[in-house]
Amino acid sequence: QVQLVESGGGLVQAGGSLRLSCAASGIIFRVNEMGWYRQAPGKQRELVATVTSGGVTNFADSVKGRFTISRDNAKKALYLQMNSLKSEDTAVYYCNAAVLRSVGGIVQAYWGQGTQVTVSS
Repeated sequence: QVQLVESGGGLVQAGGSLRLSCAASGIIFRVNEMGWYRQAPGKQRELVATVTSGGVTNFADSVKGRFTISRDNAKKALYLQMNSLKSEDTAVYYCNAAVLRSVGGIVQAYWGQGTQVTVSS
């Protein structure tokens, strides 16, 4: 089994910063693309940012210039640095990883349990 555990969420004032972390564990041969998604109350889950194993990043337009995504392949860890936070960034943030568990296996997507980010205005 593969587990993704997020941490770093919390309550912050508008304009502030938070750093989210995600650690992958379990039987893992290789982690391909990793990403952060978020879901606000009453809304669908949406992409925030992704990063490939080679470091190529992609961001939602709403967070470009404010958020930075990074990963540590050796630690199988993913990070999201969030600056200049706005009230509309309030959501549960989920870590996602595309994992190959063994040579010759198939890539499967895994999700963390989510961490709440609340930005007060």
